[in-house]
Amino acid sequence: MRNGLRMIGVTGVVALGIGLAGCASDGGSGSEGGSEGAAEDITVGVAMPTETSERWIADGEAVESQLEEAGYEVDLQFANDDIPTQQQQLDQMITNGADILIVASIDGTALATQLENAAGKGIPIIAYDRLINGTENVDFYVTFDNYTVGVQQAQSLLRGLGYLDENYEETGLDEEKIIEVFAGSPDDNNATFFYNGAMDTLKPFLDDGRLTIGSGQDDFDTVSTLRWDQATAQKRMEDLLTSTYDGGSKPLDGVLSPYDGISRGIITALDNAGYGATIEAGLPVVSGQDAEIASVKMIRDGVQYATIFKDTRKLATQAVAAASAYAEGEEPEANDTESYDNGLKVVPSFLLESDIVVSDNIGELLVDSGYWTEDEIEAGVAE
Repeated sequence: MRNGLRMIGVTGVVALGIGLAGCASDGGSGSEGGSEGAAEDITVGVAMPTETSERWIADGEAVESQLEEAGYEVDLQFANDDIPTQQQQLDQMITNGADILIVASIDGTALATQLENAAGKGIPIIAYDRLINGTENVDFYVTFDNYTVGVQQAQSLLRGLGYLDENYEETGLDEEKIIEVFAGSPDDNNATFFYNGAMDTLKPFLDDGRLTIGSGQDDFDTVSTLRWDQATAQKRMEDLLTSTYDGGSKPLDGVLSPYDGISRGIITALDNAGYGATIEAGLPVVSGQDAEIASVKMIRDGVQYATIFKDTRKLATQAVAAASAYAEGEEPEANDTESYDNGLKVVPSFLLESDIVVSDNIGELLVDSGYWTEDEIEAGVAE
């Protein structure tokens, strides 16, 4: 571990630590300006991958608002899924004097130069949801338990197909069904965790013949979807329907999808091929992830079967907690120090839990928690 936050505004950092710990006196016999002034001396650079996904917009807004509430200056940038743009944004953040970096990378292997520069200036680097690979210059990782997210994706598919009940216990169904498998972007470390968790969960059903992958395509490189792109997923599904399902005349029961945008592309291809507009009308069961509002509406309407809810507000809170720890000259709290090896080091991590969303628990998980409103779900659009 490097020597923590670089030494600009050291007295401010100390005061911030006192303020965040709740130990500052009301009247302020400490340094002039108190902890609020100290926080203003610290700039946190926040690099997000894109604004084309509702999920990343929500993450960026949540991180920015919580950092600002804590008193930090924030430099939030979105890179439009363009690697050189993200590299340039990080270079600029460092040049402009960022004291801490929170980075959700586009390609977890493409930022070594930028992070080496940051490390040389003593800037702590927090990887946000996507692990940064191939560098020692990443200090902490905040994410969800991504292997479990993959398990949940497969469980939701199995429930939709009738093999698991609402408690995700086996029902005893021995009917044989046909599925296809999609995975996330090969340059996103999380995608392999999702894939491994899902495939490990599906394996007993594939091994005993209850499930068959119609195309035979199951290795990660073949089923991955670069940049998690909806159009790319739709095109692959269309190609599968042509090559394996006679354009839609052969049965297909379900599709494992790792992300709601991919799910919507898959569903469009299936609907266009004549499988039906809803599950009740014959549309195959399709899983998802991220609880994007368009897909939540589709779940409510019986079109998409499920999604995985990863509450970005909690992830943002954990990223801010890690940043605050570095500001205080301390180590952030980790609850996993074994799972996330980036090729050069095992990165200490904090893992959060996720939930499976189906039609009958949308209200409990998404509305009651304030994540989406009923009006937003009805419209399928965030206000």
